[in-house]
This record gives sequence, C-alpha cells and structure tokens, in this order.
Amino acid sequence: MSELTELTGGLHEECGVFGVYSSETADVAAQTYMGLYALQHRGQESCGIVVNDDGLFSFHKDLGLVHEVFNKENLEKLGQGQIAIGHVRYSTTGMSNRDNAQPLVVRHIKGPMSIAHNGNLINARELRDKFELEGAIFHSTNDTEVISYEITKARLTAPSIEAAVEKAMYQIKGAYSILVMSPKKLIAARDPNGFRPLALGKTGNGYVVSSETCAFDSIGATFIRDIRPGEVVVIDQNGVRSIETHCGNKGTMCVFEYVYFARPDSVIEGSSVHKARLRAGKFLWREHPVEADVVIGVPDSGLDAALGFSQESKIPYGIGFVKNRYIGRTFIQPSQTERTNSVKIKLNAISDTVKGKRVVMIDDSIVRGTTSARIVRLLREAGAKEVHVRISSPPFIAPCYFGTDIDSKENLIACKMTVPEICQSIGADSLGYLSVEGVKKLAGNARCDFCTGCFTEKYPMEVPKEMPKDKFEFKISDQLQFNVD
Repeated sequence: MSELTELTGGLHEECGVFGVYSSETADVAAQTYMGLYALQHRGQESCGIVVNDDGLFSFHKDLGLVHEVFNKENLEKLGQGQIAIGHVRYSTTGMSNRDNAQPLVVRHIKGPMSIAHNGNLINARELRDKFELEGAIFHSTNDTEVISYEITKARLTAPSIEAAVEKAMYQIKGAYSILVMSPKKLIAARDPNGFRPLALGKTGNGYVVSSETCAFDSIGATFIRDIRPGEVVVIDQNGVRSIETHCGNKGTMCVFEYVYFARPDSVIEGSSVHKARLRAGKFLWREHPVEADVVIGVPDSGLDAALGFSQESKIPYGIGFVKNRYIGRTFIQPSQTERTNSVKIKLNAISDTVKGKRVVMIDDSIVRGTTSARIVRLLREAGAKEVHVRISSPPFIAPCYFGTDIDSKENLIACKMTVPEICQSIGADSLGYLSVEGVKKLAGNARCDFCTGCFTEKYPMEVPKEMPKDKFEFKISDQLQFNVD
C-alpha cells in the first residue's frame, strides 16, 4: 500500500496473510517475519505471528509495523516449531486496536486453532448476532472471529479440522482468503469467488502460503500455483491435498489488486502486476492522449503506469516526486490542517523535472479528491506550466463490500461531480480516467474474471443494502433494538 495514500486518508485494502509448514523443527517464526515484511504494503496497523511447536501455540501481536512489533528478543521467545502463520492488518472492518490484531488464537474442546483472514464478509453481522444470541462472547470486532466461531462450531461434529473449514464455507459469504493452523496441519482456503489472492509455494523442507508471490522470494521459496477459488488446501506430514467441494467458479478477482494493492513484483493468477500497470498507462494514452513535455507518476503505484504512458506516447518519462520513506505511522496527525501540511513532508515535487513544462501526472485513483488537489498544487508551486491528470482506474461510484476501504458513496467525489467538475476541483488542466473496459484488460492473461463493482455498481454476488465499516461498533443511542444496560 502506498504510504502517501495511507498518510492522506485515501484508499486501503485490508490484510496480508503468510503461513509456513516445515517437515522438521525450524525457525518458522523468522521465515514468517520475513514473509510479513514483504507483505507490509497490505496493512500497516497491526501484525502478529503464531508459532506451533508440536501442538503448543506461542504468539506475539501488537499495533504497528512489522519491524516495530517484532525484534530479536520476542522472535526468539516464539521459539522454533513446525508450523507458523502471520498477518498484517489494515482495518476495513473493526477499529484499530490490539484486540483486532491477528492471527487469532482459539482454544476449544477439539484443541487449539489459530486463524488469519484477508477479506470482508457480507453476512458477518448476521452470523455474529446468531452466535451472540446463543451465548457467544466476542473479544474483537473483526470478521475473523466470526469465521473462527463458525469453524469451531462445525468442528464439534466434523471428523477433521479441514472438514470443519469446508462445512463453515457454506455459511460465510463474501471475500476471504484464510489460513487456519491446527496442532498438526496448515490449512488455506479461498472464497468461491476468489476475490483476494492466495498462493502456494515450496521450500526445501516444507510449504508456504502467502497473499502474494513476492513474499516467497523473501525466504527463497518457489511458487507452485495459485490456490483456486473455493479450494481448501491441507498441508500436513503427508504432503499437500485439496478439497474442491466449493470449486467451480472461474473467480472474480478484485481488479484493484492489479491497479494498486499488490506489489509490482508479484504475479497473481498468472499475470504480472508490473506488466498490468504498464498496460494501464498504455491504455490511458490511447483513451486520453494529450500534448505534453514530461510524464510523471505519483509514488508508488502510479510509477509503472506512468512508464507505460510514456512508452506508448513517446513523451519523456521523468521522476517528478521524491517521497520521504522515513516517516512512520506515528507521524499521522488528526487535524485537517496538519494532514494538509503533512503532504509536503511526505512528498515533494522535483522542480527541475516539471518547471516550465506541460506535465502528465499519473495516479492510481481519486477517492475524495482532496489528496489529488494537494498534489496538483505541489506541481504548480514547483513551476509546472500545465498539469494533466490521468488515473489508471475508472471513477469510484459505489461502495466495496469485499475488503476495500470504500464503505459509502458520500465520500466519493465521482458521486457528487462530473469528470469536468472533478478536474476543476483538483486544479488540473485536464483529467482522464481509464475506462471500465480498459481496466478489465489490464491482466490480459489472468486465469480469472474481475470484480469491478466499485466502478459499475454491478457485483458478482448479491450484496447488502448498506454495510458500514465499523459494523460491530456503535454508541448505545445508535443501537436501540437491543436491551443494553
């Protein structure tokens, strides 16, 4: 995830998951730590690791970045083991607090279980109400705990943990790529629509599962294949096997994995993220050509698209911004004035690149419009003669229900203004968005279809009428249907 966007209140995606299974006792905590480091872009609010040493679970998790939460001492305390799972989180549901950090560790009558989840359930509120009316007590406000209840309930009658996961998948609806660790097994499962990525890899003495393939490189693992939509993969002492009861759909991957969320060195469903972003820039030139002197990208996800725009248009590519990479999340300030000033500290225009020139500025999206306006202003102040903004995705006109931080139309500028009005609002000389048809073609050789619901309001499954981000958190005055003491 772009640190600039994180700082300025833009688009976010929920989480990243990473798991290791070793056929012998090994430093699985260190491997998971490296994997989470590679997935840090998928979430910067909290992180955690659970290590399984012959059925004994040890864990550490907290708010903060991977390098802030983990150090040599607490990694050593986790000890060695045979299985481990880890998680990095950004909250699209549930507040940012320690209780919501993952992985979760559950101890039930059939033994301990740990679970980590990327995605968003559309029926989590309904399931949670059911469990609470049966006497269940929840300690967090995220979807993952709801999934854990569904699995542990199924485990009471299921012959195995993988059978319980398979059974639970009939009840949970929405987007989920999950890792489940039992005393002897590592299980990975993906929802039947395959909204979020999940990949299987091989190490010298075992297997790894990760949200993205870039994490395999960090520990010297080899990519095997993507886990299929609806598939349950079981890894234990007998190797790898699959349960395909829920398989059959081609899958509808969130297209924003290619536009923004994933790291450019990842390959998802057979398609390179880097090449997809180059294609986005090339398509933008074909759809919205303009006379200009230089093409620049907004770090980081706008850079590849800017290069593609330059290659297709023959307009020179330039480095237009310098990003300060040494400001952590503690720098984020709450007031609007401080947030505005923080942009200049986080990102600065290079005057030598843009002064006196007609500039094409490529970015991945416009959500509220405030950040785009500030960045255009930076270029003007650096001496740009013209600023032509090109966006490598279509306008956001609808909420996302599957794990992206777009929870209502009221904050979306494209729901309030036309494209010319947005152009005027952000202070640009011209504005062009990639078309819906274009964004669907970014990953040309991908083995899946795509969800473009936030651009079209047409979703691959039925969605609720409304689903607020903090759907489990409310003031007493806002929740009158329950008797709250």
